Amino acid sequence: MKLWGGRFTKETNELVNNFNASISFDQKFYRHDIIGSIAHAKMLGAKGIISEEECKQIQEGLEGILSDIENRQLTITDEYEDIHTFMEATLIQRIGNAGKKLHTGRSRNDQVALDMRLYIRDEVKNVDEEIKHLMNCILRIMKEHVETYMPGFTHLQKAQPVTIAHHFGAYYEMFLRDRSRLFDIYKRMNYCPLGSGALAGTTYPLDRTMTAKLLNFEGPMLNSMDGVSDRDYVIEFLSALATMMVHLSRFSEEICIWNCNEYRFIELDDAYSTGSSIMPQKKNPDIAELVRGKTGRVYGALISILTTMKGIPLAYNKDMQEDKELTFDAIDTVKGCIKLFAGMIDTMKFNSKRMEDSAKKGFINATDAADYLVKKNVPFRDAHSYVGQLVLKCIEKDIALDELSLDEYKKVCPVFEDDIYDAISLKTCIEKRLTTGAPGPEMMRQVIQHYEELDAHFLT
Repeated sequence: MKLWGGRFTKETNELVNNFNASISFDQKFYRHDIIGSIAHAKMLGAKGIISEEECKQIQEGLEGILSDIENRQLTITDEYEDIHTFMEATLIQRIGNAGKKLHTGRSRNDQVALDMRLYIRDEVKNVDEEIKHLMNCILRIMKEHVETYMPGFTHLQKAQPVTIAHHFGAYYEMFLRDRSRLFDIYKRMNYCPLGSGALAGTTYPLDRTMTAKLLNFEGPMLNSMDGVSDRDYVIEFLSALATMMVHLSRFSEEICIWNCNEYRFIELDDAYSTGSSIMPQKKNPDIAELVRGKTGRVYGALISILTTMKGIPLAYNKDMQEDKELTFDAIDTVKGCIKLFAGMIDTMKFNSKRMEDSAKKGFINATDAADYLVKKNVPFRDAHSYVGQLVLKCIEKDIALDELSLDEYKKVCPVFEDDIYDAISLKTCIEKRLTTGAPGPEMMRQVIQHYEELDAHFLT
């Protein structure tokens, strides 16, 4: 069955049918299509465009179809062009002529636009829930490791001392911004295209505010051409998903580094690792590597929709059918990645002693040694030079700064005293960093408390 064909005298070529059909992927919309159709029917009934009895028949028929699909008593088949055709044909088969009136005052153009918007709106919430769970895992780790020391890096070289809580807090902030973006997208997209018709509305006295309200939208879209041709919300959502994957990929890269033999900062749980078919000693961070690898797949979906939309004149064009498959795949990919990544970090163990030892051996207290001199009125630039000389001496002897004798310190700068050793201890280096955003335990506890009190639920 087709929803068109009256002006055609020849059957569509089979290859054209297959190329044109979308039911293999838009059947994901079955629930949204039914919900939208019920709202449309209720509005038609309220406006007297169809009778109350016809409205009741349509609603009950659609609810029956939904129940049968979800109970697997009705199968969506590919003999139909799209999910909309399937739904209308099935409804007519079940309730007769009343089903033929459902499409009154509606086009597939605004029907497709509505279904996609309803679907994306739901998925924005679903992705938000996954991120919220991941952030809860991160927050638990932060609370447990406020005083677990590790080296902080720049250029992949040890730079200054931090804590696990501080390091993981950076990712908490990234995912907090991700949730904020989802919240913004939800607000901006939450307007209803139903009633836009093909592109210029309709002469039927539709109540678009009523349908918008029934479907929990803020209101109707105010331009019918934009209503059927807007895909900005898809672009924004895919952009947000791509940004999430940036964060997940960066985090995954660090997991891979920390897991390698040279670092051994962490131990991944067996349930989130794999082995080698030939090397029995291997325990591979496959989840982290796959998350890192799937990032390009989500980028591809974003580039695809941007490319599709860039040259389309108003209003609806068939090109827009390309907004679905890659979007569906990107959403499923991101949700899967977040879920698995959360499980991986929630079960991994930290080798705290090795992390602390690594911090001690990287001269990451050199800045603190320079600050020690500055506090004794040595100009910072001179202090920088003196400590640089001390680091060179340590490298020659293969020792750490706190292993140098006081005489060696004084030969470089006589201002040094016994208290230098306390000043450059890891504990002092961390605890004295008390500015907002720094890794000091006191500051980190304040930040964690802020996160716990923060109304970061956004959409739920």
